[in-house]
Amino acid sequence: MNREFLHELLNTPSVSGHEEEIQRKTIQYTADFCDKQEADATGNVLHRINPDAPFQVLMMGHIDEIGFLVTHIDESGMIKVMSNGGLRLPLYVGARVQIIHDGKKVPGVVSVARDLVGNKEIKANDLTIDIGAGSKEEALQYAAPGDPVCADTLVEDLVGEKFTSRAMDNRTGAFVVMEALKRAKELGATIGVTAATTVGEETSMRGAAWAAASHAWDLAIAVDVTYVSDCPGTNPADTGDVKLGGGPVLCTATTVNKKANHMFVETAEEKGIQIQWEVASGHTGTDADRAHISGKGIPVALVSIPLRYMHSSVEVADYRDIENAIELLGAFMLKVGPGVEWKNLSVLKK
Repeated sequence: MNREFLHELLNTPSVSGHEEEIQRKTIQYTADFCDKQEADATGNVLHRINPDAPFQVLMMGHIDEIGFLVTHIDESGMIKVMSNGGLRLPLYVGARVQIIHDGKKVPGVVSVARDLVGNKEIKANDLTIDIGAGSKEEALQYAAPGDPVCADTLVEDLVGEKFTSRAMDNRTGAFVVMEALKRAKELGATIGVTAATTVGEETSMRGAAWAAASHAWDLAIAVDVTYVSDCPGTNPADTGDVKLGGGPVLCTATTVNKKANHMFVETAEEKGIQIQWEVASGHTGTDADRAHISGKGIPVALVSIPLRYMHSSVEVADYRDIENAIELLGAFMLKVGPGVEWKNLSVLKK
């Protein structure tokens, strides 16, 4: 597992709708082991091996992150924003942020206004970003309406195999699908495998819709992050008992294919990989939802990375869960293939 590349992804701003720079990095990284790379008009990149094989599996890891968009700059040079994704707005009061203007980082801080401290009813347009400008004219040299904004935090290793960063949702998943593609090729996979670094999941899920509609896939697998139950304020009764370091997480949900889950369990047992389970009733909140109902319908599975403090700038994960997810998915590609019956019904009357 290439931790250096994972860190590079995590440190690269990629607010939903502004994923071009990070996608260029994914293209460069997978060029050495891909048989084919495809980009589409919505911003996805499909990294593929064995693209002409009769059986095709699509893995999806969204590459975008939550953030803001600049909406207005007032006469004093202060900057106003709107939400772009599911932000926890109180966390941004007094936070360091970065505006990406003409491809360059402009550092700023969210002002600590007295009426916002401790206010749980904050709206995005209550926040004000201060970049140090003294006038609107000066500020417009560094920011413009529509510019993306995100937290200004970098990767830091914690105790043991834990680490923290913003945007692990879902750089970790995007990283896993690329590394799993590489691993599948190393293991000698003969089926077609595609790692799609999808865009727009945090705002519209359009990337998953485009990727799923682009080819005739036999199976689609979303790789994302999921909530844990091993940190303050969590309850395993909500969706399941999930811990950092406990292994990749499979999902039982109405959209998730039972045969695919069974095959993942078999693969995990053969490889000695510990897995965990989460429960969803209906939508999973991931790219799997959109892929499942694309075209004539695609059987889907969901593999997730345990994550603490989701949708914050201090998300925490465990390298071992990422490594095991890569190994699980890579080995799965040697187990699945033509002839697999995806129907959940064990007996069908003719």
